[in-house]
Amino acid sequence: MPIRHLGDLVMLLCMRCLLATLYFTKFFGTFHKLYPPHPYTCVCSKKKKKNAVSCCFCVKTAIKPLGLSSVVKHCLVLSFRMAHDLKTLAEDFRQKNKSCFILGVSGETGKELLKEIVERKLFSKITVIGRRQLTFEGEANENLVQEVVDFEKLNDYAAAFQGHDVGYCCLGTTKAKAGADGFIRVDHDYVLKSAELAKAGGCSHFNLESSKGADKTSGFLYLKVKGQVEADIEPLGFERYSIYRPAVLMVDRQESRPAEWFARKVLGPISSMFPTAMSIPIQSVTRAMVANTLIPAGEKVEILENKAIYDLGKAPEK
Repeated sequence: MPIRHLGDLVMLLCMRCLLATLYFTKFFGTFHKLYPPHPYTCVCSKKKKKNAVSCCFCVKTAIKPLGLSSVVKHCLVLSFRMAHDLKTLAEDFRQKNKSCFILGVSGETGKELLKEIVERKLFSKITVIGRRQLTFEGEANENLVQEVVDFEKLNDYAAAFQGHDVGYCCLGTTKAKAGADGFIRVDHDYVLKSAELAKAGGCSHFNLESSKGADKTSGFLYLKVKGQVEADIEPLGFERYSIYRPAVLMVDRQESRPAEWFARKVLGPISSMFPTAMSIPIQSVTRAMVANTLIPAGEKVEILENKAIYDLGKAPEK
């Protein structure tokens, strides 16, 4: 049974049969060091169960002793996530009466993310934090709270970051627009300081939009800065820290970014055949960020690469 077909098989099976399925695949040479299904304690209910998988925590708990590679584990957990009924998760989430803040709403991702969150009516309070007052049309946006801050003096605006359960950071600029120093100041310093204030203000789940290829050891400034800020935020100790690494965003920006415009024109035909090869629709990113917020955390720190973002972003709300 080739590994490339396993995902299709898992999606068709009841999650309660997942462990048994994994066990039998060893006869086809798919995995190594597999062991029979075993009883374990459900993290959610704290009750002893036998092969009953009810959340991402339990999936990870159940498959931990099976000796699977990290890639396979990720695929299994993602398959479980896709099997969730997002509508039910959203209804449960609304009952918790949570609040959130969004940084970078003047940008394309932040703008699309705000639209997604407002339409889904997931939070009792939504705060937009930015450097200038924005105008939002429509009755759905009437209850938005706007906090205008000076990012050069963020300590003076600590109150804007207090009392939020979830934080979304979509801040970002380019070297071409702000220069090398300005790019580092926005994409690293502003982002890190915002995360520090959010943590001090009680935020438990911090979501960061990063970039495909982010690596603090990279020789490319853009990827190095993205990777460095990812690493610098982790020690802050959020209860949950989600990092999204999308590829080239397929979106018609209002601001001029010639390199991205050229990339979109070139990648457009390719993305129609291979959706996650080198690009991703911006709507997929924002839908994934929202969907991931609804799903119980599997790990304290999670990194969603482009393929995982795309898959989660197309998960249907039943």
